[in-house]
Amino acid sequence: MSDLFIEILMLDQRESIRPEIPRAVVRSNMTEAEQFQNKTLRPIAKMQHSLLIAVFQDYLEKKKHVVYHLSEKIFNEYLENTFAKDIAFRSHLKGLIIGHFTMEEYSFYISNNSEINKRITNLLKERLRSSREEFVK
Repeated sequence: MSDLFIEILMLDQRESIRPEIPRAVVRSNMTEAEQFQNKTLRPIAKMQHSLLIAVFQDYLEKKKHVVYHLSEKIFNEYLENTFAKDIAFRSHLKGLIIGHFTMEEYSFYISNNSEINKRITNLLKERLRSSREEFVK
């Protein structure tokens, strides 16, 4: 088998390893971006959850930021500020999601990258926000 064939086969298998999210329904009355979010982004984010947490924990340690005494409100403000100002970090996290796209999903992403980037960023912030207790010691 050629290397390209093996790579395509592996990309096609990506969808099969993603966890199912029963609440992430796809309806015909949804926009394509909403459908993409529920069909692709949410399962990938769930699959990558532990890694996303570890990357954010490492970020906090490297930046010497102490968040374990912050209230929920201040933590959320810190998270918003991090995503707004640290473009390299935000891009790194987005790459952890985008790297799991199939070729078809990547084509859709390229055609809709502004909308999908917003959805990825919001999904990442919400996932980290809802995991606050993992950063609060």
